[in-house]
Amino acid sequence: MRFAPTPLPGAFLINLDAKGDHRGFFARFFCEKEFAAQELETNFVQANESLSAKRGTLRGMHYQLGADAEVKVVRCIKGEIFDIILDLRQDSPTFGKSFGASLSAGNRTMMYVPRGFAHGFISLADDSEIFYLVSAFYAPQSERGVRYNDPRFKIEWPIEPVEISDKDRTWPDFDPAFHLGMSA
Repeated sequence: MRFAPTPLPGAFLINLDAKGDHRGFFARFFCEKEFAAQELETNFVQANESLSAKRGTLRGMHYQLGADAEVKVVRCIKGEIFDIILDLRQDSPTFGKSFGASLSAGNRTMMYVPRGFAHGFISLADDSEIFYLVSAFYAPQSERGVRYNDPRFKIEWPIEPVEISDKDRTWPDFDPAFHLGMSA
C-alpha cells in the first residue's frame, strides 16, 4: 500500500499495490503492520457496504462525537464516487476545510478518514458500491451531520445531487454547541 497525505493533516489517500499476472491481480485492502507504521488506526469493529443505485446520490456529511468518534477507510468497489472529508477538529489549522477525491473500482484508491472529520460522498455512476471499515460502533446518540451545502463550509461537489435523504438535506446550519457538543 502507498499512503499519500492529503492537504488535511491526518487524512490519507491509500493506493493498493496490485500484484498481477494473466489471471488478474491480488492486493491487500488492509494490513495492520502497514497502517501501524503510518501511525494510523488498526482496530476496526465494523465493515459496511453501501450501494447508491442512481448517479448523483449524495450521502453525508456524517460523523460521531466524543468517545464514539470514528475512523473510516473507504473504498469504491463498483462504479465511482466523489468522496469528501471535512475537518471539524476545533484545534486543527485546517478546521472547516474539505478535501475530495474520486474513488472508483478502476483506480482502487481508498480514503482514510480520521476521527474528528465529517464524511460524505456523491455517486458519479449508477450502481456505485462502497465498502468501508469503521473503528467505532454506530452510536445514534452521538450521530451528527453537516448539511452538504452548509454555507459556512462551501464544499465543492462535482455534480448537483439528484437523490439525498431528508435527514441529510435538513441538518441545521453549523453550530458548535450542536455539531461539536460544546458551547459556542
